[in-house]
Amino acid sequence: MTLTFRAISENEPGSKWAALFAEYRDSYLNWWSREGLSGRPTYSECLRALKTHMPEIVPLYQELCALAGGGDMAARFLSFYCPPRYLAGCSQAIWPGDEPLLVRNYDYSPEAFDAVVLSSRWQGRGVIGTSDGLFGLVDGMNDAGLAVSLTFGGRREYGEGFGVPLILRYILQTCETVKEAEAVLRRVPCHMSYNVTVLDAKRRFVTAYLAPDRKALITHTPVATNHQERVEWKSHARMTATVERERYLLQRLTLHPETEEKFVRTFLQPPLYSLAFDRGFGTLYTAAYRPAQGAADYLWPRKTWRKTFDDFAEDTMSISFPAPAAG
Repeated sequence: MTLTFRAISENEPGSKWAALFAEYRDSYLNWWSREGLSGRPTYSECLRALKTHMPEIVPLYQELCALAGGGDMAARFLSFYCPPRYLAGCSQAIWPGDEPLLVRNYDYSPEAFDAVVLSSRWQGRGVIGTSDGLFGLVDGMNDAGLAVSLTFGGRREYGEGFGVPLILRYILQTCETVKEAEAVLRRVPCHMSYNVTVLDAKRRFVTAYLAPDRKALITHTPVATNHQERVEWKSHARMTATVERERYLLQRLTLHPETEEKFVRTFLQPPLYSLAFDRGFGTLYTAAYRPAQGAADYLWPRKTWRKTFDDFAEDTMSISFPAPAAG
């Protein structure tokens, strides 16, 4: 199984973004409507929610909707408001050294992944990140020195709110400090439970435990896997080894002082690096964000792909993964 990652740069929403959306459109909208359209909010409800919670990016949303063809379903999808349920694995941690460094593994199904690293200057804000739905991000950084990443929070609860990738996009479009990001994470509703880690160029950081049925909890833990304060979904925890991965990372942080390079390479080995593609959460990539340098490295066991604000080549990276088991 080979997956080709693409690096796309487009300062303002335009023909490149529109072509990507047209390419993925059917897959996106089939996913969005898989539980029936009656289960999804109307366009007016989506727009109202955006105006209430993320007013600064409403003009950007409307511009993207027009580029997507102006249709009702595409506009509802791009709002990320009350989307279908989706789960991921993932591990992330902040290196304990002086240099601000956020490292994460994205563990997910390759069939449901954009495989696009997008560089943009939408609304004048430089952002580099890993795309989800071509509006949201699963991780990224901005030119103000803010980096952000998500992991699934390990809970079944579902409620009214936004898909977390749009919350990450909103943070990077509108925030410059960890304090500003924390305020967003406290007030914007999230439709499922996720853990979001934010790091800035001065190495200030928080990890927020988001949930649809309780207030966001802001912590100063440097590690997040796939549970929050405690395990609440035991079968998912066993399947993803979330506790074992968290313990492993905490041990690395507290017992084994190590270089940046060694810390990053830890994510390319078990128990953090996963080949569980048959269960939908193999490691698709490792990302190392260095907000003080404006640099992001995307890594695999034998390859590294560097992207920076000063040097963002529009190229590709093809990665071979074990094929999921049949049946």
